[in-house]
Amino acid sequence: MNSPTPGAGAPGAPAERAAGRVAVITGGASGMGLSICHALAGIGDRVAVWDIDGAAAERVAEEIRAAGGTATAAEVDVTDRAAVHEALRKVHAEFGPVQIMVTSAGLVGFAPFTEITDEAWHRVIDVNLHGTFHCVQASIPDMLAGGWGRIVTISSSSAQRGSPGMIHYTASKGAVVAMTKGLAREYASRGITVNTIPPSGIDTPMSRNSQAAGNLPDNEVMAKAIPVGHLGTGEDIAAAVVFLCSEQAGYITGQVLGVNGGSVI
Repeated sequence: MNSPTPGAGAPGAPAERAAGRVAVITGGASGMGLSICHALAGIGDRVAVWDIDGAAAERVAEEIRAAGGTATAAEVDVTDRAAVHEALRKVHAEFGPVQIMVTSAGLVGFAPFTEITDEAWHRVIDVNLHGTFHCVQASIPDMLAGGWGRIVTISSSSAQRGSPGMIHYTASKGAVVAMTKGLAREYASRGITVNTIPPSGIDTPMSRNSQAAGNLPDNEVMAKAIPVGHLGTGEDIAAAVVFLCSEQAGYITGQVLGVNGGSVI
């Protein structure tokens, strides 16, 4: 299979990458991650679907293959560094070095600040921040060796505006934004871009579960607070990811690309 040309993004680099880039998407079995998997597979990338629900990840991979794409799946708890490296070995064996990493796995939490337990605090931080750290750090050597890479982290609009009643979640996603900016500066000269998408008002299974638990208003109420007048979808996030992973976005790094219908400007 074709592999990327080292040094893409530098003067004289080809305008387009070879088809079939290797992309890993965490939290790829549902919600935004699911849409991202299908979108990248749809443009010819070889997609590794990582999710804590291994059976669901395999179903997504099967859907992609049935549609003519190329995909593999792995059950991965992103808080477990050994599990991340084991899944990465599978990607290497089946597809080769990783060129795209999208960290969509996440965990939300709701509680008044004084009622956040140590366990809840550490669990949210572990999934959202440490999980991002594990996956990005594991994939960076492949990108350095190839002289090209695209990293997209999924943060949250909560990190931009502050959200009462979910301070542990807000803190974890704010740290992801800061990590993204630091990584962008550290690796910009090596052909690797690092950007973050902080979604807001996206209709996902996670948001619907939060609504069912009484932690978020229903879709109609949420839509009224969004300037464009409706909620976003996983496909909206996936479109932004596809762009940030493209050659056309090679001059964009360290940026916070809000996909939020104008609710955060």
